Amino acid sequence: MVEAAAAGNSALLIAPTGGGKTLAGFLPSLIDLAERPREGLHTLYISPLKALAVDIQRNLEEPVAEMRLPIRTETRTGDTPESKRRRQRANPPHILMTTPESLALMIAYADAATIFRHLRCVIIDELHALAGTKRGDLLALGLARLSRLAPQARRVGLSATVAEPAQLLAWLSKSGHADGGDVRLVTGRAGASAEVDILTTRERLPWSGRMAMHALKEVYQRIRAHRTTLVFVNTRAQAELVFQELWRLNDDTLPIALHHGSLAAEQRRKVEAAMAAGKLRAVVATSSLDLGIDWAAVDLVVQIGAPKGASRLVQRIGRANHRLDEPSRALLVPANRFEVLECRAALDAVAAMSLDGERPRPGGLDVLAQHMLGMACAEPFRPDDLYDEVVCAAPYAGLARDEFDDVLDFVATGGYALGNYERFHRLTMREDGRMAVAGPAVARQYRMNVGTITQEAMLRVRLSRGPVLGEVEEHFIQGLTPGDTFVFAGQLLKFLGIREMEAQVAKGGTGEPKVPAYAGGRLPLTTALADRVRAMLADPAQWPGLPEDVQEWLRLQRWRSVLPARDGLLVESFPKAGKRFLVVYAFEGRNAHQTLGMLLTRRMERMGCGPLGFVATDYVLAVWSLRTPKDMDGLFDQDMLGDDLEAWMDESSMLRRTFRNVALITGVIDRRHPGQEKSGRQVTFSSDLIYDVLRKHDPGHVLLRATRADAAGGLTDVRRLSDFLVRVKGRITHKDLDRISPLAVPVILEIGRERVDGSATDELLEQAAADLVAEAMPELGSDGDSQGRLTL
Repeated sequence: MVEAAAAGNSALLIAPTGGGKTLAGFLPSLIDLAERPREGLHTLYISPLKALAVDIQRNLEEPVAEMRLPIRTETRTGDTPESKRRRQRANPPHILMTTPESLALMIAYADAATIFRHLRCVIIDELHALAGTKRGDLLALGLARLSRLAPQARRVGLSATVAEPAQLLAWLSKSGHADGGDVRLVTGRAGASAEVDILTTRERLPWSGRMAMHALKEVYQRIRAHRTTLVFVNTRAQAELVFQELWRLNDDTLPIALHHGSLAAEQRRKVEAAMAAGKLRAVVATSSLDLGIDWAAVDLVVQIGAPKGASRLVQRIGRANHRLDEPSRALLVPANRFEVLECRAALDAVAAMSLDGERPRPGGLDVLAQHMLGMACAEPFRPDDLYDEVVCAAPYAGLARDEFDDVLDFVATGGYALGNYERFHRLTMREDGRMAVAGPAVARQYRMNVGTITQEAMLRVRLSRGPVLGEVEEHFIQGLTPGDTFVFAGQLLKFLGIREMEAQVAKGGTGEPKVPAYAGGRLPLTTALADRVRAMLADPAQWPGLPEDVQEWLRLQRWRSVLPARDGLLVESFPKAGKRFLVVYAFEGRNAHQTLGMLLTRRMERMGCGPLGFVATDYVLAVWSLRTPKDMDGLFDQDMLGDDLEAWMDESSMLRRTFRNVALITGVIDRRHPGQEKSGRQVTFSSDLIYDVLRKHDPGHVLLRATRADAAGGLTDVRRLSDFLVRVKGRITHKDLDRISPLAVPVILEIGRERVDGSATDELLEQAAADLVAEAMPELGSDGDSQGRLTL
């Protein structure tokens, strides 16, 4: 990395966790500043997480102090006080740690050229976590602007989990080169192989559920046996539940903490500092801590629930030990039987170093619109100059000029349908041909709403006459009445009421507590991991090593029906409770399954089958109806992605939700205003009104184009669904059964579950599971206990 810097080359460093990536990224900057001391911002470090930026700054201060280097390092994130931000603009540190959103704000100020004129290096940490996302689009556009403000600045990308290095090389390229030819690839040597186990629980393994509460006694024993344990979960609701149960089991009063993105910044910082100081025995955390936090004292990582992707698992395993020459140790805790298969598939993928990677997609037009407005806030620009700058950002390298002009017209006037409203006139054309921001109010609104992270309207949770604990979604609070109890921030709280956009609470309370749910919390199963799960199901030679009850489950499935083929599709139908059930073993992830369920019910309606509903998991889709379709090939024909998809998307509320996010990113809808904040209900009403106007009067509007692109690649996962329909064409096996099959039991258990977004405990499902298992496998006994073996 030092050689690359000496040659003036940008570089992508791929090395395992514990290999010294971070210091390798910073070392050339430290050398340069030591040999040629100077004032001004020299190196900009960009992290996907605020916690990571703070951690890196803390870790970098130690060698800087030990070498007595006259170098100032600071952080600038959404948690940084405004007074410190102003001081940093006037007197920047030598090295600044920040996030993509804070960079977007900094380059939108009129003094951006002054702040960045001495910049020599930009370091992007955990690059794989940003490339291919809207935050990555915003960052790529910001880097394109930095290349104009500081053309001498090199780019450095750091990553431990890269499936396709060529894609990241292209992303880092200053010129938008498809081959990334102007970026040098540096690869670190492999470290010791990780030691990863799957928990073989002494408890009965649940058929369904996502919480893994059955295994937490054994997880607690592992915590007792190790110095420091990171317990990762997949959702914030799950984090709250797991923390509460571990605390209930904590007879030794071990110091155990909770960390997720909705907690107050002060509480998160306290947890991070205590962890760094070695004062905690365990931390229950979401992805808020799975990127790059350097805590060498961690000697065990526990993953509660299936990891959903091999790359994510590698990232989390790497948090343990953090030494290249010693193995990281991790424990996977599957929550149900299908998750046992997924955990095994993930371990096989890690052992084979087969990481997940999605194909690159074009940059979002909504993100481009936000960036255009930010650049006008900085200084007036010529459209030709800005276009030349934008296409140097890899996600926008293929952006056509007419599409750029459409976005510019929208930002300036609102476009055809919105042009009559002064509210949407945000840019003006000056006599010299430059586009300028329409006024200081527009710039102020931009700065308050910058960023691409959209979420439901949040309310702060404040202890009565006490501190703010964090934020929960508005719709959750609206479902509470004074006196209700809920679990948040690791505490049992009683809801008192809403006051000035804050939920007032007190400690304690009685009754069954609820758990806040957060939209978009669950990640879908990756394509590569799904393929491995299908391969394992289809090949009994891969079953040894699986828990005996799981192996028997699969053997019984093979006897009663058939097992899904790796490259085909198994569809089962059977009667139950006066209905006909159709179970589709697609293994394409929850988002694709939900879209498939919508399309199948529309098609079954036309076939006269009388569909009544459906439920989707990561693995399986179940549809119930009055009659079973006869033509399975016709039911799953690719043409469902034509008119059926268009009609459903036009009718569904999903497009409205997606449009709302696009409107927030582009600034058409402002969440935050000086002294006030819109509620989720107000934002939805405003975006729905604009959505209806555009659909009626301007169906080709930029906002609608961006919405459809988002829907196709996100909530509906149309590309993955399309690949699935191509793969299974001519390979569909339909089994018409007289009763439920063993493999269908988990998805049928999902029907009608009390939905607290994943907080229903496994115990609530036990009786339903026993009934279904008795029906599917009566030879095992009514309790479904597989101790009485069935001889086949």
